[in-house]
Amino acid sequence: MNLFTIVSFLFFTGLVALISYRLTRNEDLDSKDGYFLGGRSLTGWVIGGSLMLTNLSTEQLIGLNAQGYTDNMSVMGWEVGSAIALVIVAFYLLPRYLKGGITTIPDFLEERFDSGTKRIITILFLFGYVLNLLPPILYSGARAINGMFNIPQLLGVSQWTGLWVTVWAIGIIGSIYAIFGGLKAVAVSDTINGIGLLIGGLLVPILGLMALGGGSPIEGFQTIMQNTPDKLNAIGSSSDPVPFSTMFTGMLLVNLFYWGTAQHIMQRALGAKNLKEGQKGVLIAAALKLLGPAFLILPGIIAYNMFGPGLEPMHAYPKLVNAVLPKPLVGFFAAVLFGAILSSFNSTLNSSVTLFSLNIIKPLFKPEASDQELVKSGKIIGTVLAIFAMCVAPLIAKAPQGFFQYMQTVNGFYNVPIFTIVFIGYVTKRVPAIAAKISLFVFITAYGITQLFWDTGVHFLHILAVLFVICSALMLVIGKLKPRKTAFILEDKKAVELTPWQKLYPVGIAITIAMIAVYSVFSSVGIAG
Repeated sequence: MNLFTIVSFLFFTGLVALISYRLTRNEDLDSKDGYFLGGRSLTGWVIGGSLMLTNLSTEQLIGLNAQGYTDNMSVMGWEVGSAIALVIVAFYLLPRYLKGGITTIPDFLEERFDSGTKRIITILFLFGYVLNLLPPILYSGARAINGMFNIPQLLGVSQWTGLWVTVWAIGIIGSIYAIFGGLKAVAVSDTINGIGLLIGGLLVPILGLMALGGGSPIEGFQTIMQNTPDKLNAIGSSSDPVPFSTMFTGMLLVNLFYWGTAQHIMQRALGAKNLKEGQKGVLIAAALKLLGPAFLILPGIIAYNMFGPGLEPMHAYPKLVNAVLPKPLVGFFAAVLFGAILSSFNSTLNSSVTLFSLNIIKPLFKPEASDQELVKSGKIIGTVLAIFAMCVAPLIAKAPQGFFQYMQTVNGFYNVPIFTIVFIGYVTKRVPAIAAKISLFVFITAYGITQLFWDTGVHFLHILAVLFVICSALMLVIGKLKPRKTAFILEDKKAVELTPWQKLYPVGIAITIAMIAVYSVFSSVGIAG
């Protein structure tokens, strides 16, 4: 690693921090809305960029490209399939969230059901974030940075020591953004890094295609079409990582949970200055997701055609980057990648602090706490959670080989179960709180049995869809037999102005058509044929 690369990395990383500081230094960080929701002042482009970068991580950038290297374009369901979920969120969920003036997703569940349901969902969210997101983000990010800069050799230490150093470096810098800057600093830095990630991310496949095509990206793509047309097929079979049939079952539900009810994602849209900017930001993110396959899957396919089938899949993307990216740009790309790691970490940390402070500390321990006291408590909690994650993250290296597959299994214990009760909560008016609690118990128990004890041979996304239908029906039956005494009415809290974006429907329809077009291109009737 030469000196120029290190200097350029430090320059771009420092530039993002400086710009973020200057744009947010006058923000009110003493009030609840100012600290946890950026003062409800986020604009469409900031929301869209922040949503995009919060979603991206080294696990995706390297992991999805690894699947592109070994399999085909079917894994783009996680990316392109998100577009329709985001359109639904902009059309239906976001207007209701902003009308209710909520700060966290569980806030709605308290109004719709009861405080017990809110606490159960808060605990499920925190379980997922603190144990299943924060440490793995730090670990995978540290592995990526170590691989790019060879930190152990640079510092003259062992691989184990280098891992600890990198984990704590990422954790401390990310914590500064999340704990001391609040949501606004996180969102602004996300937007800046998002621009860099799009530039750097798209540059890698373009240069890769040029290298494959002897200087012509068109000839490079034609080489892929001739040699490995099957890899360009996004219509996955039952043996592929993402069977196409799951797009209409569990995949849609998981995407709706992630983009519509996951706190660390929706918190950006909840901080919108008005409904118009919120809807605009969500649809900007939807449009950007259609570009995902270009830098999250295609590079893996390029690597397969350049280097052959003998690589360790997780090494395919880093090797392609080192082979095609000009040396002066390596530092820039490393800074952008570092920003993506920070974004995932500080966004999750910020949301964990928000949930813990507003849904645990205030109602149970400090019901009379002022905004300033809540913010102070939030900073202390954030510091404790960050230190916990930094201590646990390196230990993942000692975990069994199937750790990350285990993580994906764990996600199912809280994602679609939470979405189920949020969905029923909005589309019905008299389903009682007991129905939500029974649904959660049945869903989580049944899913646990199918994943841990009984191999059904059915894809886990299909299982999630079946349980969604069963538990939704169960809630409706309970609502019929034992309805709540009064019908639920969503009150307008006047938190923000609720005039919809005038271009909402034409843009939403255009994104949906574009998603169908992308799938048509990458199919047997398109270039894969």
